[in-house]
Amino acid sequence: MKKKIVAFILLILLVCGYFVLYHSDKELKYVPGNADVVVLVDTKKATRQYLSDFLTHPSQWLKNGKTSQNTISIHKSGLKMPDFLQIFHIENTGFSEWYCVLELENKSKFVTFLKQEKFAAKSNNVFGKDHFFIKIEGEYCIVGTSDSAFKNIKSLLADFSQKAKFSSDRFIDGSLGSISIISRGKVQNFPIHLNSDNIEITNGNKEDFSSLISKLEKRGYFIEAELDKDNIKRVTSIFNKSISDSTQINSLQATATLQQVNDTIVTYVYDDDFNEIEKKTIQKITEPNYTISIKTSAPEKVLQYFQDKKWINTQNHFTAIPFQPNILEEKADGIEIYSTRKTIKPSFRLNGNYIFIKNNALLLSSLKSLNSKEKSVFSNLNYIFYGNKNQDYFVRLQFKKENLPLILRWQND
Repeated sequence: MKKKIVAFILLILLVCGYFVLYHSDKELKYVPGNADVVVLVDTKKATRQYLSDFLTHPSQWLKNGKTSQNTISIHKSGLKMPDFLQIFHIENTGFSEWYCVLELENKSKFVTFLKQEKFAAKSNNVFGKDHFFIKIEGEYCIVGTSDSAFKNIKSLLADFSQKAKFSSDRFIDGSLGSISIISRGKVQNFPIHLNSDNIEITNGNKEDFSSLISKLEKRGYFIEAELDKDNIKRVTSIFNKSISDSTQINSLQATATLQQVNDTIVTYVYDDDFNEIEKKTIQKITEPNYTISIKTSAPEKVLQYFQDKKWINTQNHFTAIPFQPNILEEKADGIEIYSTRKTIKPSFRLNGNYIFIKNNALLLSSLKSLNSKEKSVFSNLNYIFYGNKNQDYFVRLQFKKENLPLILRWQND
């Protein structure tokens, strides 16, 4: 009889465990029809990965119980956590504008949670902190990196409550998350994998880029890039400076280092007799030294295009790059733009399509807008790599190797 009771209890636990950790509602209720990029996170897979890493790292067991009794966790904040976190970008909006719609189970508890996390109350149930904004709208919560689209999203809430247009199967297949680009009804998916010390986004074979990454790590530049014309268009469009096909640009190569320099700030004060006195202040700033080579069979067309865009001033500085001063020169096979504070030679070509950004202590010291948690994550980052080969794309955010996997490191921050 006891064995039957134990077996029955185990069966109940297994069924409950399945529904808590595996069974998912695949209907995506909160992705608008005019979204052009959708980021999904499988929260149940993330929970399983967290539990697996937590159980295999006993050093974290005691730490997990040290949270203050007065502190509200995200799981008890009044939010209803969906099976798939649905983050989207709306077409024809800024690249940095991203949104997510969540359901509220307890509005008052959620407001208390926001106050705990030091979100400042603004008008019309809008709260803000650092780079994030949250709007409470009835039983919904809209989270965004900007508040500019809150009004439009509000008008879509009625549509969200109807039958969803999308299913998670259309965007994600077994990975922890995915980035999906929607264009003219077609969806291109890029699975996201959270590993022990890196995050990888790829739709192909990452081994094709391993040798290239190894070479770039050894060279030690802050930034290295080689891009063909198609990749130039993709990257520049992100910064709203898309390059037209009419320029006939074939490729681009860029190399950059970082340097800390003294910058003189001149201000003026007045003495008791109203005489103007010049006052100089020296501060240290971080600036890049760089060389950018643009290969083209028609340099004159590129120059004319830049002039029409007003990217060249009267001193022949290329103003589309915010770091000045620089000089733009026309060459027989293209255009070269280089910083004048310290000129560096371009590295030898590796004949690929890539962008490699290696973390640098000087960069962190110059990012004043980051909060303590963001600085902790950023300081742990080694490099960011983007690579493209034919139809395969690969992005890796490589972090420092430590005893704890990433999912536990971030939980401790």
